[in-house]
Amino acid sequence: MPTPGSNENVTLYYREGSSDKVYHAAIEPSGSGFIVTFAYGRRGSTMNTGVKTSAPVGFAEAKKIYDKLVNEKTAKGYTPGESGTPYQHTDKADRATGVVPQLLNSIDELDVEKYLTDDRWWMQEKFDGRRVLVRKQGATITAINRTGLTTNLPLPIVQAIQSLSATDCLLDGEAVGDVYHAFDLLHSNEADTRANPYAERHAMLRKLTDGIQSDGLRLAEAVSGTKQKRAMLEKFKRAKKEGVVFKDSSAHYAPGRPASGGSQHKLKFTASASCIVAGAKPNKRSVALELIDGPKRVAVGNVTIPPNQPIPAAGEIVEVRYLYAYPGGSLYQPIFLGKRDDVEVDACTVAQLKLKASGEDGDDA
Repeated sequence: MPTPGSNENVTLYYREGSSDKVYHAAIEPSGSGFIVTFAYGRRGSTMNTGVKTSAPVGFAEAKKIYDKLVNEKTAKGYTPGESGTPYQHTDKADRATGVVPQLLNSIDELDVEKYLTDDRWWMQEKFDGRRVLVRKQGATITAINRTGLTTNLPLPIVQAIQSLSATDCLLDGEAVGDVYHAFDLLHSNEADTRANPYAERHAMLRKLTDGIQSDGLRLAEAVSGTKQKRAMLEKFKRAKKEGVVFKDSSAHYAPGRPASGGSQHKLKFTASASCIVAGAKPNKRSVALELIDGPKRVAVGNVTIPPNQPIPAAGEIVEVRYLYAYPGGSLYQPIFLGKRDDVEVDACTVAQLKLKASGEDGDDA
């Protein structure tokens, strides 16, 4: 019976908004080798369990699998501290803000009609950029990515936020190049507005941004009423925009992503996926892409990197737009959108993919 590290294990915690999760990983002896086990679930509930090794392996191989598993979880915000404060006791602790955005679940065209005809739901443009929360505290501007870590912002956006009349505010929006499209206000002059209905928050945001003389900051307009929403939807489709977002005008702001449903939904006109770079193609400006499918990674094709972009390294995450995916995962007409530093590896799954519909002909697309 092997003995090296047989008691090695860790319990990690994550608490944010309504989420209060536990993840346990361990290296355990099995026969003449070792296996890596895991368990996860809500704190205090029955745990889901599994094994990362299909058969016993040597301790060195088990430790490699175990370390990778733990690193992926801590990178996502899990922490050994029972408080569950994201990134506590990790090398990202100094970048952790404790603030995360409300994330949206997707809907498809078949669901759109009920959101168009229900006046409670407002509609906005879905921007093709980088989700960023921006906090202004006096002259200090702090940008926060979707995982709650500090990030950078172009100078024109920083200067635009500094010009706001509020001395203390927290905006939610999308950075597209040197322009910040603000669509929510979570804090204003020492008042936390997240418990306010969205309609109130957007009205406060409009008042705050009204009259700003800067191209670095723009208000994301929201429309209500069936006629107005239909007109905006058709306008954005003709303009080949990224998509639209439907928001419950009576709902408060809830950080994190709900398991299903929720008070905000996105409809994308084009498909995109966050993919893992498997490696660069020799002597070519292209990289091979992979996605996670259960316990393994599967190849989903290659994407060309534009001449003005550095070639991503193996293991990095990139965003790729595509027309559709063939059964099995290969992406049709992939286009490189850029690197992602706010998406973790375990989010790069085949579940993201929009599969080819019956009767579609790629040659005519």
